[in-house]
Amino acid sequence: MRLSARFIRKLQNIEPSLREVLLSLIEEIERQREESVTKDEFKEIKEILKRLAKTVNELAEAQRKTEERVNELAEAQKKTEEEVKELKEIVRSLAEAQRKTEERVNELAEAQKKTEERVNELAEAQRKTEERVNELAEAQKKTEEEVACLNKRMRLVEERLEGLSNTVGYVLEDRAYVSLPRILKERFGIEVEGRLIRRYVSVGKKEIQINLFGYGKKNGERVLILGECKTRFSKREIQRFEKYAKKIAEKEGLTYFPVLVAYDFHPKMEAFLKEKGIAYVWSYELSIMI
Repeated sequence: MRLSARFIRKLQNIEPSLREVLLSLIEEIERQREESVTKDEFKEIKEILKRLAKTVNELAEAQRKTEERVNELAEAQKKTEEEVKELKEIVRSLAEAQRKTEERVNELAEAQKKTEERVNELAEAQRKTEERVNELAEAQKKTEEEVACLNKRMRLVEERLEGLSNTVGYVLEDRAYVSLPRILKERFGIEVEGRLIRRYVSVGKKEIQINLFGYGKKNGERVLILGECKTRFSKREIQRFEKYAKKIAEKEGLTYFPVLVAYDFHPKMEAFLKEKGIAYVWSYELSIMI
């Protein structure tokens, strides 16, 4: 019995061991048929071969499906291996990230330690500062007490000096009342009306004492004579006198003539008075004129 090409191709898809068995069986059937096969036997053999061919077809289909399944498993295995490779890479990355995280945690722990040490240092410095502040506050308190004591003493000294200055001032005033009218006439061309006096004048809410107050005429014009007597004048005192003199003159409605009498005029004060246009008389000049 000759085998068809189709049957042979199907045999190629069967496993070698099974294919060998089938070929041996076919050869044995062919041999027996050649020796002596009756018509009924040949028909039976043909039926067997038909079933055998069906079985071969089923086995070939099963083999094909098995190979497909093997291919699928192989592809799944490949994907699994790729996934395992990716997982290994992810694990490696996570391990590296974990290592860096641990290093960062250690750095932060060290930084925290240094920060706590710095905070303790600052707290100690703050404590010392507060102690120093308390010491300074105590020293300030003592200084203020000493200053208060000195101020009290200074007030006593000022009161005594003021009393002495007033005494000296009054002496100058008394001498000026007598001698100054002649000096004003001879040196400045001012004729005093009546006499010069000491007078209190209201300036705003203040009562200002003017040592030398009076009226006179200069070039036929009536003027207001205003003057101060002191041992020595400061620039501040001169400016204050000028300020009040202008307000008093405005109140009187007259041009005023300022004059200062003192025991001493520093050269700088003389220059300042000349610049301001304020007349000044030395105490010894009063003596001469008496």
